[in-house]
Amino acid sequence: MPFSVLFILVVVQVAAELAPPKNLTLITLNTNYTLSWDWDQSFAEGHAVNFTTQYVAKFELKSKRKSPVWETACEKTSHRSCDLTKFNLYYLGIYVLRVQASVNGRVSDWVTKDFCPDKDAAVGPPSRVDLSPAGSGLDIIISDPLTSTNSSMKDHIEDLYYHILYWERSVDTQAVETQMLASKATVVTLSDLKAWTWYCVRVQSRYDFFNKKSSFTSPHCMQTEGAIPWWQIFGYFLLLVICFLLLLVIICSSFWFFKTVKATFYPSNQLPPHFQYLCDSSGSDIPRLLTTDSDSELLCDKMTVCPKPPVLENHIPPPEALPVPPSDSSGRHSCQGSGDSGVYSTGCSSGDEDSGQGFLDLEQVKMKDMAPGLKTRLLITEKKIKDEKCGKRTFRKQDNE
Repeated sequence: MPFSVLFILVVVQVAAELAPPKNLTLITLNTNYTLSWDWDQSFAEGHAVNFTTQYVAKFELKSKRKSPVWETACEKTSHRSCDLTKFNLYYLGIYVLRVQASVNGRVSDWVTKDFCPDKDAAVGPPSRVDLSPAGSGLDIIISDPLTSTNSSMKDHIEDLYYHILYWERSVDTQAVETQMLASKATVVTLSDLKAWTWYCVRVQSRYDFFNKKSSFTSPHCMQTEGAIPWWQIFGYFLLLVICFLLLLVIICSSFWFFKTVKATFYPSNQLPPHFQYLCDSSGSDIPRLLTTDSDSELLCDKMTVCPKPPVLENHIPPPEALPVPPSDSSGRHSCQGSGDSGVYSTGCSSGDEDSGQGFLDLEQVKMKDMAPGLKTRLLITEKKIKDEKCGKRTFRKQDNE
């Protein structure tokens, strides 16, 4: 074979090979791992390029008993990165990662990279920082960095600790003096602080064995407490008194308003039962005043209001208070009856007829001034008194006599 032909075959075979990926880089945080790389698109010649990523434990490559088994993480993907988080790589293990490019059936060489999470993976800051007042100091509550499964990173890094920076908040930022504190505990108390003063805190995660340092958390600020001054106690008491007085005024106003409404719509003084309501022609039960003469003629008749008649009281004097008619010299009384009336009335007469006659005339004048209904009752009372004085009874004349 001529030398020129052999040279042409070698050039064609070299041109057929693809360039492998380059600049393999791991982007890590706690247990989140992503492998990325670069590749020259000019080798694709307008065709789509795919990449395959595999990994294997490094100790398997050194084993002479069996050939290593490569696990495929990403197969024929167009992305120039591969997420290895979901494979839960052992944090203290050492792995070998490799990537290959392929275009139209042509493949490139594998590019490898060693990876040890304990050494190469970055550690993140605390997942959360809270402040709580503790008298004149502050309690810093730190939450550990979290893994991809939301567990603490201290399960993988036992020597993880925190670097705490704190300072007094001031308007003049140049005069701020920052103090430092290191602690493995998740609850740290800052005791050398001023009362009723604002302080700010930032926390960083650290791992000294591989010199790992996380970024600082954003500043968290809180005011310390202390003994309550007397003017603040007086202010609280005054505020409490004002609130009580306002509540009392509201209650009294509500009671007065309710009482006024009730007295307006439901008055306690009602019309007498013998008054009739003046109602309109629509049949409403609501009374109204009559304003014109025409309304009074159309709606109701004339009404006369009569006062309640007084009750006459009849006071009957006792027998001892009545005047005793005079008797004659013989000590006997004379009784006369009235033939015209048909009733024998016991009248007592004595020697002095004028005195008895005057007594009867006085009683008759009194009976005339009374109502006819009371006259009969007074006559009966008078007859009984006379009978008791004379010792006689009155007999009613029978109709047959």
